[in-house]
Amino acid sequence: MEYEAGNFDVAVVGAGHAGIEAGLAAARLGCSTAVFTINLDAVGNCPCNPSIGGTAKGHLVREIDALGGEMGKTADACMIQSRMLNLGKGPAVHSLRAQIDRNAYSRMMKHKLECCKNLELRQAEIVKLEKIEGKWLLTTRLGAVYQCGAVILATGTFLGGKIYVGDVSYESGPDGMFPSAYLPDSLEKLGISMRRFKTGTPARVRRSSIDFTSLEIQEGDNPVIPFSYETEEELTNKDICHVSWTNDRTKEVILKNIHRSPLYGGMIEGIGPRYCPSIEDKIMRFPDKPRHQLFIEPCGLDTEEMYLQGMSSSLPEDVQIAFYHTIQGLEHVQIMRNAYAIEYDCCDPLQLDSCLEFRDFSGLYGAGQFNGSSGYEEAAAQGLVAGINAARKLQGKSAVKLDRAGSYIGTLIDDLVTKGVSDPYRMMTSRSEYRLVLRQDNADERLTPTGYEIGLISEQRWQRFQQKQERKTAEAKRVKSTVLPPSEELNQILVSHETSPVTTGVRLSELLKRPQLSYQALKPVDRTRPDYPESVFENVEIELKYEGYIARQKADIEEMRRVERKKLPVDVDYQQIKGLRLEAAEKLSKVRPENIGQAGRISGVSPADISVLLIWLAANGMKEKKEGGV
Repeated sequence: MEYEAGNFDVAVVGAGHAGIEAGLAAARLGCSTAVFTINLDAVGNCPCNPSIGGTAKGHLVREIDALGGEMGKTADACMIQSRMLNLGKGPAVHSLRAQIDRNAYSRMMKHKLECCKNLELRQAEIVKLEKIEGKWLLTTRLGAVYQCGAVILATGTFLGGKIYVGDVSYESGPDGMFPSAYLPDSLEKLGISMRRFKTGTPARVRRSSIDFTSLEIQEGDNPVIPFSYETEEELTNKDICHVSWTNDRTKEVILKNIHRSPLYGGMIEGIGPRYCPSIEDKIMRFPDKPRHQLFIEPCGLDTEEMYLQGMSSSLPEDVQIAFYHTIQGLEHVQIMRNAYAIEYDCCDPLQLDSCLEFRDFSGLYGAGQFNGSSGYEEAAAQGLVAGINAARKLQGKSAVKLDRAGSYIGTLIDDLVTKGVSDPYRMMTSRSEYRLVLRQDNADERLTPTGYEIGLISEQRWQRFQQKQERKTAEAKRVKSTVLPPSEELNQILVSHETSPVTTGVRLSELLKRPQLSYQALKPVDRTRPDYPESVFENVEIELKYEGYIARQKADIEEMRRVERKKLPVDVDYQQIKGLRLEAAEKLSKVRPENIGQAGRISGVSPADISVLLIWLAANGMKEKKEGGV
């Protein structure tokens, strides 16, 4: 029997990484918010791996933090080991990755939701979603009906979740949780186009059953760099990780049993992540590769569970035991949780606009894996944007739209809603045309003003940010005006760093432009250096070293934004525009791009089609418009 259970401004379905950021953002912006989850013990769960960040993902975490999100602060508080990846490459691809205590992370995020003003956290399975007389109604499995102004779907891998281990399959969410079994039918009935994706996870094994003496040790970085610009306490690494490799015997066991894989036996229908394949998929796709690397990582400080990064599988349990035992250090390993694959339902993100709102369903938003992406960081970024925009819509404020030239979050959303996905989308630095400008070190400079204007950045944090910017400006001016005289001490430093000595005075800025030199190397002769945080010097040094390249990218960005200002009417009938190819008209009608820039990024729309659109806009007297709002 159904009953009226209450009213909320915003309802969030799911309390994973997307749901957490969505709920906190909406509530902090003043909306009465409910976050529904099937199991309160799974709030902020990390079922895939016990880490936050990684290549490009670290950029997303920094950007979430710069906008006022929570992921970076919580990851810092639960950090076990931290490393900056890709230090052997340029600063555009430097990315922070932290092993975290997954149970501590979950507990902390749950408590933040519980303590947040305007927010109620509820354990309930939402089984029906409908819109009646302009209001969204959500019905739980127990018959409670909630009325809401906006709904954010952040269902992760629970939606129609199904587990596969060999020839065994059963309805389930991740980590043995109940799946969301009834909501998929309701969404299809509503008219949302759905699809089936798949992901997987490795086994968790018992620490004491691993022979660490034969494994390569992987230490964390020292000093530890935090994700959050608000983390002030000094962080330290609390544990180490280890590295091992598969071998010919591993390959032999897997190939002998590949017919028992649900992936290759045809049982799994969902499309898996291209850039995070299972170990059997790696061996089948790269038959000539002699070995594959795996990382043995702690799941927490108060658990014996260890995570085998890079070894996800859906093979039968007996085969898993056999191939894990072929790996050095794991010869006698005891599996505590077996590896599995999970299929789940998600939407076609081409139905969404750049606010993450469904074009045909006002007030309905999607976030995270529900939108066809993969990864905690991608989910949290979308959840934050959806939460912000749901709140602002109900408050009569303009939407917040992040473009691909200003953030990785903007790139992520633009890719999803413009290009769509054929497999779970993963953020990579190569997806951004402007990655030298969109570095993780300057995420605060790019996005904190937006977060402050929205209302998610405190006045105290804003003052600290302004102070940092003032220091950066002063430091850039100082290094350009400071001249170091030639000296034996200076030339010893130059020669020791394999760069040419000087015979005349040289500006400090010119020395810092040399690739072999750094602030740290020049510290003994830089006697007027102020006592600033290292982040200030990092910003200044990168911008000096890559000054010409950055200027070129900024010019490209301005050109891109000029094109983005050419808006397209939402109700245009592309079939009636003469000169457009049939394929282009069909793609444009489906995606309904907001501007010429988006139209040009749609697969199947050619430069000739864009020229037709520009001529059509000019003929109809439509001028460039600036985006409203923040």
